[in-house]
Amino acid sequence: MRHVIQLPLSHEEVFQGETAQQVPYHRMYGKQYCVPALTVYSPSEVEELRTAAEAVDGIYCKVMRFIQQYMPDSFLEHQLGIHPGLIPAARMEMVTGGITRQDWIIGEAGPKCIENNTDTPTGIPEAAALENILVGLAEDATLAAPSAEMDERIRECFRIWLEFYAAQGLQGPVTFTSFGEHVEDRTNTEYLMKRCREAGYEACYAPLEELEIVPGEALYHKGREINLLYRLYPLEYLVDDRDETTGVDIGAALLDLVREGRLGLMNPVQHVLMQSKGFMAAIWSLYERNEQTPEYCGFTLFDDTEMDIISQYLLPTYFSAEPFELNAMPYVAKSYWGREGRGTLLLDGNEVQQKLDHQRLTELEEKSASPLTLRAADSLQEDEDEEIAAYYNNQPKIYQKLVPMEQVVIETEDGAYSGYLLTGVFVIGGRLAGLLPRVGEKVTGDMAYYCAAAVRERMNDEEEKEWRT
Repeated sequence: MRHVIQLPLSHEEVFQGETAQQVPYHRMYGKQYCVPALTVYSPSEVEELRTAAEAVDGIYCKVMRFIQQYMPDSFLEHQLGIHPGLIPAARMEMVTGGITRQDWIIGEAGPKCIENNTDTPTGIPEAAALENILVGLAEDATLAAPSAEMDERIRECFRIWLEFYAAQGLQGPVTFTSFGEHVEDRTNTEYLMKRCREAGYEACYAPLEELEIVPGEALYHKGREINLLYRLYPLEYLVDDRDETTGVDIGAALLDLVREGRLGLMNPVQHVLMQSKGFMAAIWSLYERNEQTPEYCGFTLFDDTEMDIISQYLLPTYFSAEPFELNAMPYVAKSYWGREGRGTLLLDGNEVQQKLDHQRLTELEEKSASPLTLRAADSLQEDEDEEIAAYYNNQPKIYQKLVPMEQVVIETEDGAYSGYLLTGVFVIGGRLAGLLPRVGEKVTGDMAYYCAAAVRERMNDEEEKEWRT
């Protein structure tokens, strides 16, 4: 079982002052999100994650280019689930590398990457800032913060992006946007904005709801034209956005500006190809047919090293459940655009395990709300949950081999919690930048706990073996 170090401080003692400012959402939905504890990794684990995650990132970028250059629109629309309105901009070959977060399970068979968040990853202040604070509070000289280089990785990523866009004639201040009232999104966005400024660029924040677009002309904030935009807003939402007052198709108008070279987005639109969970099935399909690719495009897509990386670190993933059902193998069904575990089913024979969204929140409300308030809250929550569930569950799905997650016990304000560890690995500009451990249910949702990463340095092989057992 994974080793966890509990800090000798309460939640309130830790999350005050500067620490609370770094991650003001250390409580979410009325419950504890960040715990005063450390998830400990060995040096060899972190080094393997570094090598594997960077190699997987390279494979993602290579397959993205292959799809942009060789696959028809029908493949993007049907196999990847890309909205037709996104396809022209998604085909634009922008600079590779960006701000991404892979999700890994570390188990008996070694680390396995189960998905990749390439469009709008969050958890950035937790890894880049909070982790270092919590490791320092442990007052243990043998512990180090594995995300210590994350700020520099972010700065370098913006330098690469903005040099690329400058060569395309797009310059000026970088506008950072998210929903202004969503604390988590705004904190993540403003954290990146500060790193962009540190890299030497002018940057400002503008709430998403204050942006205005004039179709065929430009995007504006309070009359100021925007040429460069970092947006913490998913492209699969944006493409369907419409102004109910004016009738303007906001998403289509914005994507036209991108396609015409008037607006530079970060992450670039091409990242939506990799964000689709259909992309994982596409990688595995190309892996299984690698010897056939010369017949299609004149060259073999993956070399021997890449084939080994895919075999070792990625999981069999298909557009159909048939390969698993024929062999009676447990598998996971994932909605193409599922987020925070929504639209994900664990299937093992005839047993279907579906984790309901906000289940723990509902339990908390039952303890604290009055009967009258609870009835009203339940009614609203049920309507919202049904709408959200329908959105994710009605999407097409991919099917991936199920691997067991590592169990972890952490101390929370509600007592000991036995959960499952999912290790987020930030890869920024093609290089490992940080770790985001979360402990939750078998399907990691937005109610999982953040338990900061620490690496135990100066550990020999014998000590690591003993520590792991």
